[in-house]
Amino acid sequence: MSSFASRLRIAVVMLVVALAIPVIALASGTSTAKEKSLYVRLGGKKGITAVVNDFVTRINGDTRVNSFFAATVADPARLAKFKTHLVEQLCQASGGPCKYTGKDMKTAHAGMKITTDNFNAVVEDLTGALDKFKVGVNEKNQLLGVLSPMKADIAGGDE
Repeated sequence: MSSFASRLRIAVVMLVVALAIPVIALASGTSTAKEKSLYVRLGGKKGITAVVNDFVTRINGDTRVNSFFAATVADPARLAKFKTHLVEQLCQASGGPCKYTGKDMKTAHAGMKITTDNFNAVVEDLTGALDKFKVGVNEKNQLLGVLSPMKADIAGGDE
């Protein structure tokens, strides 16, 4: 076989492979479309608000942490502002259009002596609220992953 024929055969094989890759990818269900944002997958502002309302009910009933929230829960205006800030925070953290307007976490929790156990209890309450609304494991882990760096500014009273 001539050198030209060999090179032509190799070029044809490479062309076939190059053309086949996108077809194989489509057939296997791989999509190049952008995945929906976490905000959208959480149900947007409506879904986040439902989770926040349940979450606040859970922390109010959780004897491990409800003392931190007693004054807030007792004052309807303060409670409404607290819920608004939580919705804004989760909305912004999940890639939504909201802008968090509350205090930074270090300032908001200064002097409260929140321990790691307290922090973990609140995370359990949030997880329970997410579970109630059947938020997927991937979305739950992604949201908790975005929020977890806040621990350094919130807890540590036991360390």
